Amino acid sequence: YLEVLRQANIMDLLNHCSEKIVQAMGFESKDIDPGLTFLDFLAQQGLADGITRREIRNQLKEMFLDNPRMDNNFSLACSLLCGSLLGHPVLEETNKELLLAWMHGDKKIRMTLLRPLGLAPTRITKYNARNLLRSLAELVHLSGYTGLLVTVDNLEVLVDRSGMNPLHYTKMKREDTYESIRQLIDDIDTFNHFMVVYAFSGELLDNENAGLKSYQALWMRIQNEVRSKRVNKFTDIADLDAIALQEYSPSLLVEMSQKLAQLVQHINVQASPLDEEHAKQLITQARLGGVSIPRLVNQATLGFLAQQDTAEEEEHGLGL
Repeated sequence: YLEVLRQANIMDLLNHCSEKIVQAMGFESKDIDPGLTFLDFLAQQGLADGITRREIRNQLKEMFLDNPRMDNNFSLACSLLCGSLLGHPVLEETNKELLLAWMHGDKKIRMTLLRPLGLAPTRITKYNARNLLRSLAELVHLSGYTGLLVTVDNLEVLVDRSGMNPLHYTKMKREDTYESIRQLIDDIDTFNHFMVVYAFSGELLDNENAGLKSYQALWMRIQNEVRSKRVNKFTDIADLDAIALQEYSPSLLVEMSQKLAQLVQHINVQASPLDEEHAKQLITQARLGGVSIPRLVNQATLGFLAQQDTAEEEEHGLGL
């Protein structure tokens, strides 16, 4: 949750929400001069009366506080921060920093300082972070985006015991991670506008002692119960190598290469589109090596693959 929040830029999301409120009240954000809040703009028009202020509060209440898909503390913090962008209700800078620090899990803040703002003095922990992640996904949707997509790469680091790996997971830490994924799967029906994708190499499946199969509570939820020679794209675990070999035909590789060549020509990069014979060679090469077909197409189209082959041949010649 904390890392997703950091990358999401919550103030930018809330700014989009404030623009929606401005629009809902019959105005346009583009008409407001830079440096002015919505309330300042209304004051210039002689409209900053009590009725208009109450309408701003009602809009904030409807968007955040009355939203059942948001955690109470999270929704109140969003309402106060969004109100500060609109200019009503006024939020002091110290309180703004306090709210943002709480949302970002800062352990240095005193929880009692949250009470005057109406928030329950509760720290963000691994037990309530899932509710806040659900709330963040809802905020992303409210701000105008379709939803929140979270991608986690290199999950095989959990079982990597090599000296090159700076992160070494103990059995307890590894199983804590598996349990977090299991809980997210069980709760996914309570999420809206949210998708998470984990990417990993085959080692995480092959390792019986430390991989996914070692944690039965998780493995029972993601294993493919029905197997066939044809790839099922709707299973929980998708074998991208198998999908590539099934879907990538020579003609499709040629089309990909041509599109890439057309694209890079606009930025003065030399490229040579593949022919079908070369495409067939790349498909064969992908079966034998660890490089994906799209990457091989990119390398061959841009000439990197030929340069690499030439370098290997020269190195081999020097060895002789």
